[in-house]
Amino acid sequence: MKVICNGLEDTAKLAERIANSLHGGECIAFSGGMGMGKTTFTRSLAKSLGYEGDVQSPTFAIVNEYIGGRLNVYHFDMYRISSFDDLYSTAFFEYCDDKNGVVVCEWSENIEGIDALPDDRIDVKIERGEDENCRIFTITPDL
Repeated sequence: MKVICNGLEDTAKLAERIANSLHGGECIAFSGGMGMGKTTFTRSLAKSLGYEGDVQSPTFAIVNEYIGGRLNVYHFDMYRISSFDDLYSTAFFEYCDDKNGVVVCEWSENIEGIDALPDDRIDVKIERGEDENCRIFTITPDL
């Protein structure tokens, strides 16, 4: 499924649509360059799931937990993860086993070679559209 979002409001609506389809235990794997809106999307996703706190990039923490909505959101930044041991040390696999939560991975392309992402994940590729505020989301499988 390909969706064009022309600004933050469109992105928030897409995140809400995806949030409404989640049941727990899913992994959402984002790919896309710096500034494409991965954290912005995650912020809207967490809000749509009922989380009321701040959502920030997990760049330095590697994982942020957003607890208290319909589903917990475990927000990973894989930018600095380069090996299975690095990934294992983050407790990534334990988070993936939580059926009351959703794992969201920024920079998932960095761990594709580790073969650690679940086969049934939701892949979200984000690309810049025709102007600075436009994003093209390619989501597999279709939701």
